[in-house]
Amino acid sequence: MVSPRRLAVTLPLFAREHAAGWRTPLRNVDLLLLAYLAIVSVVAVMRLSIQPGCWWLLLAHALFVLLLFLMTRPGLGRVGRTIRELYPIILLPGFYGELDVLSSPARPVHDLTVQHWEQLIFGMQVSREWWQRVPSVFLSTVFHTAYLSYYLIVAAPALYLAWKGNLNGVRHFVLAVMTTFVICYLFFIFFPVAGPYYVFPRPAEWFLANLPARWAYGALSAGSSYGAAFPSSHVAAALTATLAAKRASRWLGLTLLVPTILLTLGVVYCQMHYGIDALTGVVVGGGVTHLLERNGAA
Repeated sequence: MVSPRRLAVTLPLFAREHAAGWRTPLRNVDLLLLAYLAIVSVVAVMRLSIQPGCWWLLLAHALFVLLLFLMTRPGLGRVGRTIRELYPIILLPGFYGELDVLSSPARPVHDLTVQHWEQLIFGMQVSREWWQRVPSVFLSTVFHTAYLSYYLIVAAPALYLAWKGNLNGVRHFVLAVMTTFVICYLFFIFFPVAGPYYVFPRPAEWFLANLPARWAYGALSAGSSYGAAFPSSHVAAALTATLAAKRASRWLGLTLLVPTILLTLGVVYCQMHYGIDALTGVVVGGGVTHLLERNGAA
């Protein structure tokens, strides 16, 4: 088993060795993920006494360093270079799954604070009341379908750009999306909010009777992380992905714009997120896009 102290010094040492030219240079997304996993490793060490499963996170982080070591070898072929660009997207389910190990329903959440903000901004608990004020099987079907489109929005553009051989486009897309996820995940770790999916009673049976709603709730039951509501990573990542895709391919970005707008509305109407979650997700997604464009990062 890798000791926590040894792991804590391994990540920055690994980065310094690359910076010194020992292997091919680390990219911005590599440094981003190394910094994020270093923070998560410290949190995992602090929570070992109450959540022994955090040992597995430390082991996974050590394996990530090994993976990055292997992928930054010089002389990668075409397939290797493509995987080198796509690996953060491939590892996303694992990064998200870590949140469940770090958090649990026993840990305090900040839903009352967020609900207070919700009341101040919208004058009501919009996620609980919107679908009741505007009851519609049609809207439930459309918005739950848009909710499911999230998985395609954050992954398909990278695969498409890689297939077209546009690795620069892939690199920018992956950096933008992963920066957005890292910001959201840090909120989930240090300011956990359960969200209306856990806090409010489920919508009426007729509202959930359509197939997209059943699929959406099935996905949430199988893989939702407790405390991962504020800001909405669905909204933030979908918006960032759409804008990054548009940068590389105008038609691709415009194609993703409609499901992204519907998703932003749908996570609130379908009582998956508070309105403030979605609003903050728009701010995060737009902010990341602006900062990366201004700095020309890739």
